[in-house]
Amino acid sequence: MSVPVARLPFVDDTRAAEPASGEIPGVATTAPDPLLDRDRLAVWAQRHLPGSGPLEVTRLAAGHSNITYLLDRPGQPRWVLRRPPAGPLLPTAHDVLREYRVLEILGRSGGARVSAVVAACEDPEVIGAPFYVMTASPGVVVRESLPAWLDDAAADIGEVHRRRRALGLDVLDALAEVHRVDPVPLIEAGIGRSEGYLPRQLRRWTGQRQGILAAVAAGGGRARELPDYDALRDWLESHRPDDVPAAVVHGDYKLDNVLVEGERVTSILDWEMATVGDPRADLGYLLSFWPEPGEAVPLATLVTAHPGFPRRDELVSRWAQGTGREPGDTSWFIALALWKLAILLEASYHRWLAGSSDDAFFAELDTGVPALLARAREVCGA
Repeated sequence: MSVPVARLPFVDDTRAAEPASGEIPGVATTAPDPLLDRDRLAVWAQRHLPGSGPLEVTRLAAGHSNITYLLDRPGQPRWVLRRPPAGPLLPTAHDVLREYRVLEILGRSGGARVSAVVAACEDPEVIGAPFYVMTASPGVVVRESLPAWLDDAAADIGEVHRRRRALGLDVLDALAEVHRVDPVPLIEAGIGRSEGYLPRQLRRWTGQRQGILAAVAAGGGRARELPDYDALRDWLESHRPDDVPAAVVHGDYKLDNVLVEGERVTSILDWEMATVGDPRADLGYLLSFWPEPGEAVPLATLVTAHPGFPRRDELVSRWAQGTGREPGDTSWFIALALWKLAILLEASYHRWLAGSSDDAFFAELDTGVPALLARAREVCGA
């Protein structure tokens, strides 16, 4: 269990003062970044972040959603800044201030492994978009390759397999901890409701797809047809499970959205889609990106296919043990996860086509999105 953190201020004020001419003290001498006004950030940081002195800003290349920067100031812990991507966005997508509020509530509630938030700014004039800052947690993201202590090159392969299994099970333990957190504070803050989650999900993501079509049409283009999307939409609606008692739902829980150190998850990342609802949706999402030996999952990392990582049925059992809940038929939730992700990534694909994103990963979505939808139909038999 994580240690609860103190409540920290939500900074909603402020338009940074106009910087003086010339170099602003505290701005790192790095290449200009069109997604972050370093001069204005330096002014804001002097007022709202602890300490003083130079502020070094480094953009992280990892991840394909909100934009992330590391902030370093002498004598202070390292911070992380999160802001939305550039370009037109779907309604409710990339809401970093909502993500900040989720983290602030979870930090006060305790029980979930989250980083401590420091401050947030609603004013887009400061760096070009709303943003928030949190304390950086220790650990690495396991995405395309395994860290040294989990790699086959280690001398004791038996010990490596033991570590892989322990880490895989802890990924489920961390998720179960989230699902045991009292959801009432989030509900009271207007983040999620106590019932009706699955019908809302189907309505919302159907609407997101319509939003993509409308946005592309408004730009003078025409979005491609995705017939598997329509088949899945209809199948998910006709086979929708009954509601269960609500829980905190992360919404994007997978191996490369956690920080790991050794055999343990130190912090869960990327809470922008968090809400209150059916926790089996998180389980299905994780399972959808947990390949087993010999499997190829579109757009997924293949690290869990290495020997030693627990199989999906073990993950389901671990989650059930940790939450005291029945998982039911996970295939519906896996199909839902892949369908939702395909819709989200289709929006990213169109941002890339429009030239508003420089993320080379989005080029893969030309074939990646249809492959995700085909995988979802295969899983559920739609």
